Amino acid sequence: MHFLLMYEFGEDYLERRVPLRNAHLGLAWQAHERGDLVLAGALAEPVDSSVFFFQGSGPEAARAFALSDPYVLNGLVKKWSVRPWTTVVGDGASSPIRPEGGRAAAARSQGRSPSTTAG
Repeated sequence: MHFLLMYEFGEDYLERRVPLRNAHLGLAWQAHERGDLVLAGALAEPVDSSVFFFQGSGPEAARAFALSDPYVLNGLVKKWSVRPWTTVVGDGASSPIRPEGGRAAAARSQGRSPSTTAG
């Protein structure tokens, strides 16, 4: 299963993160090396939130991460949440769903020859 941990930052996040960033990144890399955290990063323009993509049997790893993250503990994150993410397209999808008839049918419905359909 996949889960998204989402942070909403306070107004002064960029300035306040400096002394905490190494600890935050260390925690994130540890979660990645355990296989819990797949990808993570801040959203840009504006930098007001971030998203962490976790995988596992339940949301516990994502919640534990947030509860121990220096950004959360020191008030840089004004709101956080964990939500299940139903992934249906892509090699790593937790619940892959293909169109009825597979790729050939999808290509025909778009007016292309199945032999010219990119994978």
